[in-house]
Order: sequence, then structure tokens, then C-alpha cells
Amino acid sequence: MKKETAKYNRLIVILSVAIPLIVTLLFGVKLDIELPVFLPPIYAGINAVTFLILIVAFWAIKMQNLVLHRRLMKTAIAFSVLFLIMYVLYHMTSDSTPYGGEGTMRKVYFFILISHIFLSISVVPFVLITFVRAITNDIERHKKIARITFPLWLYVALSGVVVYFMISPYYS
Repeated sequence: MKKETAKYNRLIVILSVAIPLIVTLLFGVKLDIELPVFLPPIYAGINAVTFLILIVAFWAIKMQNLVLHRRLMKTAIAFSVLFLIMYVLYHMTSDSTPYGGEGTMRKVYFFILISHIFLSISVVPFVLITFVRAITNDIERHKKIARITFPLWLYVALSGVVVYFMISPYYS
């Protein structure tokens, strides 16, 4: 068990560092292609669905439906990966849209955006550790970290949707 956990821990560290670095590097890459669809409402929708999946997964574990909980959590991870791929692809093919709001709303927007960005980076190792503790049947430690991971991940998913709705009037 310790050998397996150590293997996973190395992978968690690698992914927790590599994902933000790769995303940052890819933001500097501009592809001269036009996508057949406008991605922001799609990946905002994915964030909304992820939020709902997390809520239902929480309910499933409270109802002691482990099979449903596991399936939903794997689905939430898959949706988060899909979101990240679409998000990066959009930013590799489109210029960033500046927020056009003013005053208090501008401050609110940037607070939500900046907290969303920092927490989306921070939640990666939490999600991975929580998942590994579940699949290695380290349930007591899984429960402890899930109490932290769950609200962080919920906030990241919901704040992504809020950021989309706040910036959407300024898409050209």
C-alpha cells in the first residue's frame, strides 16, 4: 500500500506542477485557426454541470450510495479535464476579452476572477489526493481531505460560471 501511495504521490506532485505550467505556456501560443463553435458558453456549461455533479455526488455519499458517488466523482473529474482542454483551446485561438464594467462591478468581477484562477490551480492537488485516497481505500483520510476539496471545487466550478456571465456582454 505504501509503495502504491508513494507512486501516486509522485504523480500528484508532477501533475499539480505540470498542469498550471503547461496551461501558462499554452496561453502564449496563438493558433491561426477559427473554431467552428464559440467555446466560452460551452465550457461555462461544463462548469455548471460539474457543480451540479458535485452536489449530487455529495448527496449520494450522504445516502451511502458508494457506487453512484464513485461514478459521479469520476464524471466530475472528466468534465473538469474537458473544461480545461476547451478553455486552453479557446485562449490559443482567440484574444482575451477585456472586462468592460466599471466601478464596484469591476472590483467584484476581478475579485471573483482572481480567486477563481488561484483556487483552480490550488484545487488540482486536492482533487488528486482525494481521488487517490478513495481508490486506495484510505477512506478515513479521504473523508478528511474531501471536507476541504469539496467546497474548493464547488467554488471553482460556480465562480467559473459567474465569471462567464459577467464577461459575456463584452464578447465581440
